[in-house]
Amino acid sequence: MLQLHNSMWPGIVGKGEGSEPILSLDHMVQLTKAAEVEGQGFDGIDLNIMDPHVSINLSQDDILRFADGIQEKGLKIGSIGAPIWPDTGGGSAMGSAAERQQFLEKVKQTCEFGKVLREHGIRQYGSIRIDSADSPAHWAANPAGNMKKIIDTFTEAAKIAGDYGERLAAEGEICWAGMHSWFHNLELMEAVGMPEQLGFQADLAHTYLFLLGYNADEHALVGKDHEEEEFWEAYGKMTKALAPWTIDFHVAQSNGTVFGSGSHDKTGRHCPADAPDGKLDVVKCARYWLLDEEGQIRNNIQHICWDGCMFPNATLEDPSTWNKVLALMLEIKEDIGA
Repeated sequence: MLQLHNSMWPGIVGKGEGSEPILSLDHMVQLTKAAEVEGQGFDGIDLNIMDPHVSINLSQDDILRFADGIQEKGLKIGSIGAPIWPDTGGGSAMGSAAERQQFLEKVKQTCEFGKVLREHGIRQYGSIRIDSADSPAHWAANPAGNMKKIIDTFTEAAKIAGDYGERLAAEGEICWAGMHSWFHNLELMEAVGMPEQLGFQADLAHTYLFLLGYNADEHALVGKDHEEEEFWEAYGKMTKALAPWTIDFHVAQSNGTVFGSGSHDKTGRHCPADAPDGKLDVVKCARYWLLDEEGQIRNNIQHICWDGCMFPNATLEDPSTWNKVLALMLEIKEDIGA
């Protein structure tokens, strides 16, 4: 049965540093736990392993105590984000040898963290999320050379994940170097060529911007004023390329614009589930990613997660936000028969 998760990182990403206050992990968990639609709630949460929510440097005993606390609330833990960025102690996947080694060390630490959660029993599925930890602007200075470095770094990261029985999910998003278009994500997946260890994380808001060619005009599949028929033809092309690689999935709504706050670069705007300017038929779009040609769920995906990254705090703290999100995710679950 497909499990429904809520992401915790909207409490951190884009917060602080002159922006809105960070929302604690406990508060995000409480908001998640309180959501209910016709007696059904969220099954679990997805995490970014980073301060101030959860430190990557917790001892095993502290990780187990943390897991106990989440389990006591009746929630599971699914995918976890590795703190591979320079400002969290990692490094660029296309940087110097030292920076790339820092990237790999954070992947290894996250795999070890995930192993403790698995052995505890609270984490029975999910991936470890990564990106290239650098910008398309830097990448553009030497596309071929930088892409090769990212491929090499991701290959080594995939080997580490394989040693721990983990799968890495590379988050395609227009703000990440070498991952800023649907074409480049496909290039990356195929070049690494380790589908059991490295797959794609599809986010409905981010992948919509791939169609529009943000940060990669040459790979645009539709214009900004596209018709519905044009949209679905383009969506079919993109998902035919990337859905077979997809191992982690984020439900989201988009209005087709970009947004950034705090230290987070501009990327696809996540909108509330019922946003009046939302461009996506979320349920139908999800079907393209989650079901294969035989109508079966792809690649042993066992949970899906809502991403409300960079929602204002007022939206995050409004109980109706999460009830509407949950209702939409239940629609997706019913639609795909999961």
